Amino acid sequence: MIPDALSRLVHLLARLPGVGEKTAQRFALHLIGDGGDLAPRLGAELVSLMERIRPCVRCGNIAEVDDSGHAECGVCRDPRRDGKLLCVVARVQDLLAVERSGAMRGRYFVLGRLLSPLDGVGPDELPLGELSRRIDQDGVEELIVATPPSVDGEATALLLAREFGTRVRLSRIASGVPHGGDLEFADMITLGRAIDGRRNID
Repeated sequence: MIPDALSRLVHLLARLPGVGEKTAQRFALHLIGDGGDLAPRLGAELVSLMERIRPCVRCGNIAEVDDSGHAECGVCRDPRRDGKLLCVVARVQDLLAVERSGAMRGRYFVLGRLLSPLDGVGPDELPLGELSRRIDQDGVEELIVATPPSVDGEATALLLAREFGTRVRLSRIASGVPHGGDLEFADMITLGRAIDGRRNID
């Protein structure tokens, strides 16, 4: 019912997270019917993005390549950050979420994946050697483990504790009842974590 070129675009757009086929088709038709320069500009930005954006050489965050071909993110370049405090996350999305909170004054390290034996991801597939070098180079004193509260996230946290627990202080982000949430609808694990992570009322 639609031209092959449009069908290919819809198929590509539908591969984006959270975008179904109907939404992808709506996006594609909007780009065609816009009549302006949106589609050419979007295409040019996508090409430029792939050329200019690379993982940060220090932490794995997204970074723009400078004129010398070096990619270092704004967090790693920021001299106000506490280099002795390192937050370990699984993905760049997690780093951005922690950063939005405004509570992290240190720096980050992105693992890129979680320990998952069922998916064939063992300890050797995690960048533990790079993390070890980062700890030594920056004189890190505390690792904040900010992996998700899932089976793989917990397994990864235990692995990090085993590997680095004797070298630095390790802490785990708390998990529990979200702000504004009702206890009635919280699951057992969430409530258990909230109780275990309780603190004194100031």
